[in-house]
Parts: sequence; C-alpha cells; structure tokens
Amino acid sequence: MNDIRITEVIAHPLTQKLPQPTITSWGRYEHVSIVLVEIRTDAGITGVGECLARFAPRAYAELIDSALAPRLVGQPATNIAALWASMRRALSGRAGGMLIESIAGIDIALWDILGKAAGLPIATLLGGLGRQEIDVYAAAVNWRTDAEMEAELDALIEQGFPRIKVKMALPVADACRKIETMRARAGDDVALCVDANWAYGLDEAVEVGRALAANGYFWFEEPLAPENEQGYEALRRLCDVPLAAGESNFTLDQAKRLVANRTLSILQPDVARAGGISETRRMAEFAAAHDVAYAPHIGMSGIVCETASVHLSAAMPNFRVMECEGDRSPFKTDLADLAPGCLRQQNGQLSVPTGPGLGLEIDWDAVARLRSPE
Repeated sequence: MNDIRITEVIAHPLTQKLPQPTITSWGRYEHVSIVLVEIRTDAGITGVGECLARFAPRAYAELIDSALAPRLVGQPATNIAALWASMRRALSGRAGGMLIESIAGIDIALWDILGKAAGLPIATLLGGLGRQEIDVYAAAVNWRTDAEMEAELDALIEQGFPRIKVKMALPVADACRKIETMRARAGDDVALCVDANWAYGLDEAVEVGRALAANGYFWFEEPLAPENEQGYEALRRLCDVPLAAGESNFTLDQAKRLVANRTLSILQPDVARAGGISETRRMAEFAAAHDVAYAPHIGMSGIVCETASVHLSAAMPNFRVMECEGDRSPFKTDLADLAPGCLRQQNGQLSVPTGPGLGLEIDWDAVARLRSPE
C-alpha cells in the first residue's frame, strides 16, 4: 500500500439552498456551503472528504489548490500522519480556521483511500469495537414560536427519534418558558437536550441551565462562547445540567482544559472542522482518558461528514450519541449512494456502513449541479 501515490487533489466548492431555513441564536440560514475534496491516486483509488466551509467555499478551494495540494501530489497516500504534519506547516500561527477545516476534508479523503486499499471500513481501521449500530439524536427543533416549535418536535417524535435537540436563544425568560413547554409536549419518554449556540452570558446561562436541570434535559450545549473557559468552569459549579461543547474546537489543544478538569461531560468535535478523522480521533481518545463522553457534531454538513462521524462513533470507546440532522438537504440526500441518517435511522439507531473506506460512492452529476456560483 505504500506504493499508492497521490496524483491529483481537487476541491469542489458546493452551495445549496436548505429545504427549510435553520434558525438559531446566530440567525437564519437559508443557504450553506461545503467543500468536497477528491483525491486521486496512481492505483486508480479515489478518496473523498468534506470541509466545514459554510461560507466563502471558493476561498477554501483556493487554499487547498494553492497551499495544500502541492504538498500532497506525488506523496504516498497512506502516510496520513506525515501528510497532516506537512499541511499544518503551510501557514504559520496558531492552528485553526480555514487551514484546519481544509486539512479536515483532505484527511477524511486519505482515510477513505486507506480503507479502500485495505478493503476495510474506516471503523475497522480505527480498531473498531464491533458496533454495527450507533445511537443518534434528532437535530433540531428551531428557535421559533411555541406553535412552530411544538410542530417540529411532534414531527421528529413521529419519525421515531427517542432523543431530540432543541435550539434556545434570548430572551432568557422565553427560553425558560420554552424549556418547560417542550418538556411537557415531549413527555417523559423522549430525551431532550438544548443547544444555545453561544447565546448567553454566564448569569443568563446559569438561569437557563437551572431550568434545564429542573426539566430533566440531558445536556446544555455551547451555552457560552468557546473562548470563555473560565465561564464554563463557573457554570459547571453553579448548575447541575451536564455541559456539552467542542464543535468550535479545531485541534486537541483547544479541548484539553475543559476535558482534563471535567468541566465538560460531553465533547462534541466536528470531523469536518477538527482536522478530520486523525485529529478528531485524538480528541475523542483524550476525552476517554478523562472519563468524558464523545458525541460527534454534524450540523448543516453533508453525507461525507456524517458518514465519517458514524465510523468514528463505531470505533471510539467513549462514544455516547451522534447528532442526526433532519434537514434532508441535497448535501445529504443527493451527493452519494448512501441515504442520510435521518432517513436510515430506526428508533434512534443508525447502521454503520460496511463497505471499504467510508462505504459510499459520490454522485458526480450531483456535485456538478451543486457547484458554487462564480
């Protein structure tokens, strides 16, 4: 396998209109982008990956074309760690931003090549635990009027999800009321969690967190800005609901403090942001060493990100539950021959692909249709 060499790296910037807007504390999203990375080899094996590039996807593609591809072409495709280290040196400064998200897409594609060359699914290459199914939760009930939120909640329950995420925002009084409304609507048999997308300051988060604890929610996700590590530590002391975060982290060093001191109960890296499978695995294993659960973030990403996350979920010892977006967007429904998780899940369980690599094949006609406008 060491003789398999990279011949071409192609970045495909893609943009879609969401079937329905996603509404969070950050705002209303009607369009979203990704970059699909295609890596070709002299063995005829092609790997695919995905970058979390929600906006300005052509800028990511240019970074891959000009700064990263020259470091890859001609190199052994299976030397993933060496290639990762080389790409990291393409730009100086602290690790993060577009560079690490671009590396993420390339890294996923390299793991896809490795799996195809070995004839094994990525979950097995990661030393898999033999999981054939993983637990998932539905994401998400959007921040809307009470009636609209209740209708979205009802629809997700009807689809058979036993665990559901609800978006919360400001004002705090509305959030606390909606927390009670959603719990009453769902009943005790449906597990609920909340994602605030950094909506709150510390005092506001304490009030919301206490409402969540009183209503039996299983975690409070990203209540504060990710840089506010002292705030997270204070919040952990002041309310009883478990705290979840990590989708905003790019590398392990950015997750270490709140994992090592167990401020977080759940770490949520996004494989399309956090340096791909290689770096996300390091995060999950570090969390396992500190008795912190791993729960992959997916968000408005595509089928490649989702599938890479399924393989990680199947292999990590501290996996708890994976986000399962119900948006049924073209990035999930059209890009590959594998149906999205929201359509494949049964009662909150999702099967792990068994084919080599990621276990999917890209529809290149769909890639052409979704290509971002000039």
